[in-house]
Parts: sequence; C-alpha cells; structure tokens
Amino acid sequence: MALKIRLSRGGAKKRPFYHLVIADSRSPRDGRFIEQVGTYNPMVAKDHPERLVLKDERIKYWMGVGALPTDRVARFLADAGMGKKPVINEQTKQHLPKAKAQERLKEAEEAANAPAAEAPVEEAAAEEAPVEEAAAEEAPVEEAAAEEAPVEEAAAEEVPVEEAAADEAEKDKAAG
Repeated sequence: MALKIRLSRGGAKKRPFYHLVIADSRSPRDGRFIEQVGTYNPMVAKDHPERLVLKDERIKYWMGVGALPTDRVARFLADAGMGKKPVINEQTKQHLPKAKAQERLKEAEEAANAPAAEAPVEEAAAEEAPVEEAAAEEAPVEEAAAEEAPVEEAAAEEVPVEEAAADEAEKDKAAG
C-alpha cells in the first residue's frame, strides 16, 4: 500500500482549513485516511503559531514506514526542519511572452545595441590609418612581385611550344 502524507481540505467556502493526514494514495483527497498528523490554516498570519501545527513524532514514524509527502507538505516539513525542500521544476512555455511581445523585446534590444555599435565603427576608422601606413611599407614587396611577373610570362610562352610538339607527335602516329 502506497502511503502519502497530504492535505485534506475542510472549512467553509472561501475559508479553507487543511488537515495533514496519512492516507492511501488511491483514496480521494477528502476521503478515508489512516491518521491525522497536523493542521494548516492559511487564513491566519504567516508568523502565527497556529498556522501550521505538526505532530513531529508521528510524521517521523510514518516517513520511516515509507510514507511520502506531497510537494506542498514536503515544503512545510522542510521549513520545520524535517526533510529536504522539493525542487521546483521549470514551468511550461505558457509563462513566456507571446510572439508580438518577443518581437518588441528584440527591437528594444537592437535599439539599445545600436548606439553601442556606432562607437566601434569610429574606433575602427581610427585603426585603419596605421593599416594604410603598413601598406605603404609593403609596397616594395609588391614591386618585387611585379618583377617576377615576366618570368611567369616566359613560362606561359613555353607551354604553347610543348603543346605544338605534342600535336606533331600525334600527327606522326596518325600518318605512320
């Protein structure tokens, strides 16, 4: 039998009052239970001593037997120092802004980033001046490359001579 430590609702309409009970997990929320181990009254102030009343010894006994608290009861027990606080999982996408709101946020971010983007452009313009000076220093290297160009042209002239020799060899084979 799977035991749960959970809340059982009582009280009038719009005036809730809860009992902390040990119950079979298959029984209904306000139905049959094994033992009552505390009360919770959300209508009183948070610092009021009667807001949460627990029978510590009985809760420890039932947890030792294997009863598992629900998330809300586990939070109560953690606040009382009787267990670990449960991890709250991320919500679904319903808590996120809708599409139009996300577009507005993106536009606002782009507008905020635009002035920041202009400053690096000015810095880049200031950095280009030394680059031009460096390019002037590299000019002799370009001139040396230009001197090598005639050698490349001579190599280009040799290629047609080789092609002509290949053509003559093919003619000889065809004739022979």
